[in-house]
Amino acid sequence: MRVIGLAGWSGAGKTTLIARLIPELTRLGFSVSTIKHAHHRFDVDYPGKDSYVHRTAGAREVLVASGERFALMHELRGAPEPDLLQLLKLLSPVDFVLVEGYKPEPLVKIEVHRAENGKSFLYPSDPAIIAVATDCPGEVQGVRTFDLADGQGLAECVQSYAIPMSALIERLSER
Repeated sequence: MRVIGLAGWSGAGKTTLIARLIPELTRLGFSVSTIKHAHHRFDVDYPGKDSYVHRTAGAREVLVASGERFALMHELRGAPEPDLLQLLKLLSPVDFVLVEGYKPEPLVKIEVHRAENGKSFLYPSDPAIIAVATDCPGEVQGVRTFDLADGQGLAECVQSYAIPMSALIERLSER
């Protein structure tokens, strides 16, 4: 597995860009998984569903399965949030894992930046950012720059710069 991150401020278009990258990479014959960090509480089920009843009754894990998919919900119940490495180890092997968020992690990243957010660029203070996807490319200096709509160019960037899981493990252990 090779891993690359997409980092940027909220509202920059990270999810939109990932939704553009996944079909481009799969069209090229690669398998892709994603990890998204959420800074807030979220639920994948809701009141009235059996899985919700199991989970709120106190189950540590609830696995829901059908002929189409399965989902495993794991309640932390006060335990610390798993780190990125722990989460990566939960995934089945694929060619690429696209990680949304996890700005402080030392993984190779593409910054997603949108001028209308009024936020500063991240790349000047993060040496792990190897490219910037933005709607204002003239403001970027010193790193590769892509238009936010350039799925093909960004897919090539992912192929060139995503790092093997072993290299990420090494980077994380140096912290």
